[in-house]
Amino acid sequence: MALLDFLTQDIAIDLGTANTIIIHNDKVVVDEPSIVAVDRTTQKVIAVGRAAQMMHGKTHENIKTIRPLKDGVIADFQAAEEMIKGMIKMINPGNKFFKPSLRMVICIPSGITEVEKRAVRDSAEHAGAKEVYMIHEPMAAAIGMGIDVEEPMGNMIIDIGGGTSEIAVIALGGIVCDKSTRIAGDDFNANIEEYMRRQHNILIGERSAERVKIEVGAAMTEIDNPPADYAVQGRDLMSGIPKEVYISYVEIAHCLDKSISKIEEAILNALEMTPPELAADIYRKGIFMAGGGSLLRGLDKRISMKTKLPVHVCEDPLRAVARGTGIALKNVHKFPFLIK
Repeated sequence: MALLDFLTQDIAIDLGTANTIIIHNDKVVVDEPSIVAVDRTTQKVIAVGRAAQMMHGKTHENIKTIRPLKDGVIADFQAAEEMIKGMIKMINPGNKFFKPSLRMVICIPSGITEVEKRAVRDSAEHAGAKEVYMIHEPMAAAIGMGIDVEEPMGNMIIDIGGGTSEIAVIALGGIVCDKSTRIAGDDFNANIEEYMRRQHNILIGERSAERVKIEVGAAMTEIDNPPADYAVQGRDLMSGIPKEVYISYVEIAHCLDKSISKIEEAILNALEMTPPELAADIYRKGIFMAGGGSLLRGLDKRISMKTKLPVHVCEDPLRAVARGTGIALKNVHKFPFLIK
């Protein structure tokens, strides 16, 4: 048995639109941006993850950067496969001769179609997986938060990632009702880019918009501990010369308002679909939030005001889904909700 264990490597993958996290032996071994850089002439991958992210928006015509996932699902099959391969190589870089067979648990959005599911499975198998299990993201997030998903108790989970926002009510090891909206962190970045162009006449790239979101992003105009104004550099649309402007969190709160309202609408829809007994549980326990989007200042408070329910952001929300996927990996035969 020990030999079989040695020959099989168990890994859990949180394949995200923005970041991919791999867990092996209960440890996060890879936490990299979901992006690859490809040489256009040879079609060879020259960088994966952080190295490719550094090139994003700065490439010349021979190199292109690709984000293989869009809205939580695989948009570029070839690039996704190369990215998974490249990231698996990062786990044990010294071991070039011996390739153990892989058993993977990968998490997928709950609103995913059969075709999209197939693409995830095929990518994993082409990257060397012998056994592939899949788990829905809200379920993985709940497990990662330490919630006992198998008890007869309703829990509402909101996972705001880069490509999708997943809202689900979980009880008895299954998803009772769910709502998946493709408004998430990437849309926040797009809103910021658009706002800077319209309001300040300055063009900024995706990476700069992401920095603005992290430094001064907010969901409300009145928050505790407001951040200082942030300097953004970009290209002036009128003169074409690089310039710098200062942005306040209040401006960002206004520019993200529409997108956040759509997420709130999806939350209210999910609550409307919830059976009354589970609604009673949610009233008592509140809503649990995970994903990078839950780090947006004041978002928990805003959702709490909208739903009139307490909202709890879990600790280390960026890795909650990955943690849950890692726990599912250890209980592959025990958890009935894993998709084989």
